[in-house]
Amino acid sequence: MRADAWNRFRRNRLAVVGLVIVAGLLLAAVFAPVLAPHDPSLQDLVAKRTPPGSRFLLGADEFGRDILSRIIYGTRVALLVGTVAVGIALSLGLLFGTISGYAGGVVDSVISRGLEILLAFPYLLLAIAVVSALGPGVLNTTLAVGIWAMPAFTRIVRASVLSLREMDYIQAARAMGTPTAAILLRHLLPNFLPTLIVYSTLYMANAILVEAALSFLGLGVQPPTASWGLMVATGRDFLLMAPHIATIPGLAIMLAVLGFNLLGDGLRDALDPRLRT
Repeated sequence: MRADAWNRFRRNRLAVVGLVIVAGLLLAAVFAPVLAPHDPSLQDLVAKRTPPGSRFLLGADEFGRDILSRIIYGTRVALLVGTVAVGIALSLGLLFGTISGYAGGVVDSVISRGLEILLAFPYLLLAIAVVSALGPGVLNTTLAVGIWAMPAFTRIVRASVLSLREMDYIQAARAMGTPTAAILLRHLLPNFLPTLIVYSTLYMANAILVEAALSFLGLGVQPPTASWGLMVATGRDFLLMAPHIATIPGLAIMLAVLGFNLLGDGLRDALDPRLRT
C-alpha cells in the first residue's frame, strides 16, 4: 500500500515540485549558519538599501543587513512556528475530536458549541486576540496559531470517529470487551490518520501565512529576529526607492506557501483510498 501511494505521488509532477520546495526550506533552516553569507543581524548603515549585486546577492535592507541571510534565518522561524503550531492543533484536535465523536451525547454537544464559538471569530482576529492577551513573541505567536487551527482538526477527527464508530468491526471489538483505548488506537486512528497528515501539510501553509501576518502587524516575532512578515512590514516604507526590501521576503512567503500546498495536494491524491485499486 505504501509503495502504491508513493508511485501515485511521484507521478504527480506538481507534488514533486512541492516536495522539492519543502525539502529546500528544511535544508535552509537546518544549515542556516553554513548557507547564510553574512550575519543576519550585522548592520552596515553605509550599505543600507543596497540593491541586489555582487556583495549582497538579494540586496540589503534599511539597516544594511543582508536580505539573503535574513531570508535563510527567517526560514527557521516560519518552519518552527508552523510545525509546533500544527503539532499543538493536531494534538488538541485528536483529543477533543475523539472524545466528542466517540462519547457523543452531552459531551459532544458541549465540545461542538465551544468549537462553534471559536469558529465564529475571523481566523486572523482570533490569533490577534490570543497574541494581544499573551504578548508578542515567537512562543505566543506559536500558541496563537495553534489555537486558531485547533477547531478545524477537531471537526475532522470528530467527523471521522462518528462515521467509524458504528462500523461492524468496531461493534465486534466492543462486544469482545476490547478496551476503549485499544479501539481508538488500533481501529479508529489508522483509518483517519492519512487525512490528518494531508491536512497538517496544508495547514502548515496557513500557519506560515498567519505568522507572517502577525509579525507584519507587530504582534508576532519581534526585531531583531529575522521574520519574513516583519521584513515585509519594515520594507513597505521603502517600496518606491528600494522595492527589493519588501518584495523579496514576500516572494519567500509565497514560495513556502506554494510548496506546502502542492505537497498537501499531492499527498491527498496519493493517500485517497478511492484511488487505490
